[in-house]
Amino acid sequence: MYKLFGKRLLDLFLGLFALVVLSPVMLACIFIIKREDKGPAFFTQKRIGLHKKTFSMYKFRSMKMNTPHDTPTHLLKNPEQYILSCGKWMRKYSLDELPQIINIIMGDMSIVGPRPALWNQYDLVAEREKYGANDIKPGLTGWAQINGRDELEISEKAKLDGEYVRRVGFAFDVMCIWRTVFKAASHEGVVEGGTGAGK
Repeated sequence: MYKLFGKRLLDLFLGLFALVVLSPVMLACIFIIKREDKGPAFFTQKRIGLHKKTFSMYKFRSMKMNTPHDTPTHLLKNPEQYILSCGKWMRKYSLDELPQIINIIMGDMSIVGPRPALWNQYDLVAEREKYGANDIKPGLTGWAQINGRDELEISEKAKLDGEYVRRVGFAFDVMCIWRTVFKAASHEGVVEGGTGAGK
């Protein structure tokens, strides 16, 4: 019952609440980004959603306008050259992810679930298929996020996503959200360079 109705109700309630409470922070991010680098404060990326269908995911732009689009950070040559000064601390505290609240309200994403893969991250999508992790909505945060984040190799990340699919429930989601708050505050597990870079 929770998977069918409760999870969506929790997403809507928390999504709308977060949009209201965090709107001053989001407005500040928009101002700072546009002041440092001319161009839009938001950008969209084609990501893999429920049942491997693609959707447009919103983010704050933390990188320069000349950054190659739809390329994971860990595949860029010298990614530091592309990151804005404000983008470094936005990524450090996951502020660049805040616009995904809109995706949650729209129903493309959930608060908790596997982080949505880029459309061309075929290796991650293939690994998740083994564990049924492509058959649940992607999330703003997830079990893999709070158990290693960027430090995890793709195979480890997919296994943790599969574990979430098996354990999904109201209490487990609340626990994931609560632990995410502390992870984001401490920026634990964030490694510039992306997946597996901590190794």
